[in-house]
Amino acid sequence: MRKTIFVAATGQHVGKTTSTLGLVANLKEMGINVGYCKPVGQQHITIDGMTADKDAVLFAEVLGFNLDPVLHSPVILGDGVTAEYIDDPSRFDFKKRIQYASSELSRLHDVVVYEGTGHPGVGSVVDLSNADVAQQLNSSVIMIAEGGIGSTIDRLAMCISMFREKKVPIIGVIVNKVLPEKLDKISHYLGKRFGQMGLPLFGALPFDQSLSFPIMEAVKQAVRGHAVFNEDKMANRVEEIVSGSLIGTEELKTFRNVLLVVSHKRVEEAIGKIKWITAAKGLKESPLSGIIVTGDGLHEFPVVHSNISVDYFTDHEIPVITTALDTLGSVIKISRIEVKINNRTPWKVQRAIELIKEHIPLEKLLGIEGD
Repeated sequence: MRKTIFVAATGQHVGKTTSTLGLVANLKEMGINVGYCKPVGQQHITIDGMTADKDAVLFAEVLGFNLDPVLHSPVILGDGVTAEYIDDPSRFDFKKRIQYASSELSRLHDVVVYEGTGHPGVGSVVDLSNADVAQQLNSSVIMIAEGGIGSTIDRLAMCISMFREKKVPIIGVIVNKVLPEKLDKISHYLGKRFGQMGLPLFGALPFDQSLSFPIMEAVKQAVRGHAVFNEDKMANRVEEIVSGSLIGTEELKTFRNVLLVVSHKRVEEAIGKIKWITAAKGLKESPLSGIIVTGDGLHEFPVVHSNISVDYFTDHEIPVITTALDTLGSVIKISRIEVKINNRTPWKVQRAIELIKEHIPLEKLLGIEGD
């Protein structure tokens, strides 16, 4: 059985953290004593005086282990670190930290899964590219690639070269975000081409719309907004966006978790239409997960007067955000949100675990198939 697995990806936002979480959770469910580590982190948070990569914090919460940054997030590349390293590498003991974490985790667990950072070259500036770290850990590598055929193969060929240069074994590929209707075709052709490249295809994961849903907190950040009502509901998820000027029964697809984006001049009119739709469809609850009240894109935040639909916002616990952006600008910003899995998106955590369980042969991945 493989003792260490390093999960790398062909780029950012291809589903590396989601896939890693699914792998670790399912290995644990199989009864395997599995550990997790993010050797090199960039985006970090501080909790109870401990600073760790945000993914390490997520895994600790989901999998129920006590977070120890020394073991689970040994290196953080914060602001200014790269320049300081270039000036004087001798000031840093990054590799010693990773080696200590690896030694302790190997002692505590039968299998340790290490999550890479960004694309394979990230970390090169401090001699800690994904390939450098995997080599130091003496680990086998699983590559996560985004679904397609030509572009997937081209990008993968470029990325694996870094690992092969350092003689790090790549044991297989998981292809993520494949359109469900193309799953069989893409699996066939990628499997055939990967085989010619000496890369087993462990499986393909279908694109799941629910994994791309943002929450209101991400929306607020995208439009640089201010919460004026029900700020405690920023974990509400958004499945559909509708402009206040276009509300009509034919425009709403799901009638749940809808984000209303409306000019401050038309809030009352838009809420009136939402109430009418709710009644016409026989809905007991409001379909809104949140409201963005927009400005004119030029001036300060619009003023939301205390008497505007307050009862509706309060009765249905709808978070309301104001932004200086106009409606079109707000919708554009929201559409560009890069959605990440985190501890405020439990439905994504559960779906990530299910997708790996349904589509990836874990025994083959561990090297114990047929034992």
